[in-house]
Amino acid sequence: MRFDRPLDCFAAPSAAALPLHAVRPEGVAGFLAALPEPLARYLAGSGFAAAAQHLILLPGPAGVAGAVLGLGADRAPWAFGDLAWRLPEGTIWRLEPGDYDPARAALGFALGAYRFSAFKAAPRAAARLIAPEGAARAAREAQAIWLARDLINTPANLLGPRELAQAVAEIGAAFGAAVDIITGAALDDGFPALAAVGRGSARAPAVALLRWRGSTAGDDAPLVALCGKGVCFDTGGYDLKPASAMLRMKKDMGGAAAVLGAARAIMAADWPVRLALRIGCVENSVSGSAMRPSDVLSTRKGLSVEVGNTDAEGRLVLADLLAAACEEAPALVVDCATLTGAARAALGPDLPALFSNDPAWAATFLAAGQAVCDPLWQLPLWDDYGAWLASTVADLNNIAGNTHGGAVVAALFLERFIAIGTAWVHIDLYAWNDATRPGRPEGGEGQAVRAICAALEAGLLSAGSQGAARSPG
Repeated sequence: MRFDRPLDCFAAPSAAALPLHAVRPEGVAGFLAALPEPLARYLAGSGFAAAAQHLILLPGPAGVAGAVLGLGADRAPWAFGDLAWRLPEGTIWRLEPGDYDPARAALGFALGAYRFSAFKAAPRAAARLIAPEGAARAAREAQAIWLARDLINTPANLLGPRELAQAVAEIGAAFGAAVDIITGAALDDGFPALAAVGRGSARAPAVALLRWRGSTAGDDAPLVALCGKGVCFDTGGYDLKPASAMLRMKKDMGGAAAVLGAARAIMAADWPVRLALRIGCVENSVSGSAMRPSDVLSTRKGLSVEVGNTDAEGRLVLADLLAAACEEAPALVVDCATLTGAARAALGPDLPALFSNDPAWAATFLAAGQAVCDPLWQLPLWDDYGAWLASTVADLNNIAGNTHGGAVVAALFLERFIAIGTAWVHIDLYAWNDATRPGRPEGGEGQAVRAICAALEAGLLSAGSQGAARSPG
């Protein structure tokens, strides 16, 4: 099964296309005045006032002659996010000049055109758009998010640890990256906590390691380390989840999907950086060989961990990945994970929680997320709560002895595996849309992909530094 499918929502520039006008309320009078009188009367009679999402098809001698979309005050990509399914099936459109950003419009159109139809016998054909000039970045990011969404939406029987690792290899091959799939004894030795998480499944765990450098990146180019939690299905292990909590656990590899999507966008843009991507590909199952509550695990960093709860497995997966990433002294380590329900309880599904040991990088990520409509919200690494991870038999426990501040405690656990002096950003995300909204169809979501790309661009490329600084400030 191939995951990196092309964007079929964009038509060739030479295709015959219908005009799509996008209008704001303050521009309605001028827009109507520029139309032929019959069309102006038709729109006025239809009550068109350019309210957000108000779409009207324009009639012509041959049928539909064009369309007008109201934007309201919405400047986000989502203003164009449901057009692919509201415009007539199979039609092709071109954007007419207006008071909006054409590249942002193309991004919104592409994100809204996505549907997971791999198992549909006769999927509906969406309308298509001729991509405007300057939309190359939008297309790269949309394809990265389509990739992340496809990975998350694929059922766990078809996307296990091996298939997730193969997806990394597929993306790496497309961009000339070196990919190493670590399994067996090498995994046990190098990533012992991760191996312990996956030991209960009949589907063997793996670490997918991708290395790439841009065509103009020298040996001193900044090294960006991306790490992703790739738990392809999470039963909770012996601390078994209730049935209702397992219904969406195919999305527990959403962090892996996000960092792989970000890596794809970075490689497609050919940034002058070095990239090291590590994804922990595992399944958390119940069997005679599964880890148990009270087991003590080894880790790559040498710290011992008591398993207080087998359903807190994601932090064990990331612990070894983060330790390995820090060994190479990167300019920045970024990890993504569907790590805690506590983050969702605090911030809801649309705001991934951001933690960082570097205030400058935290500010860069927050500003970048806002700028590209891919928001993040910072929570604190509150040191006092670190005492809750104490264990009487090991260096630390993987959970606290209480139910308070779960997202903060999980981040503090991960921080134990970050080398002193290494800048680190941790993103605890939901990776799912509970319902369809413009540009965000129900199902898997590549949260933080665009925020990561925008933050790295601002912090590494725009600063003009080739790796000397560890933070953008």
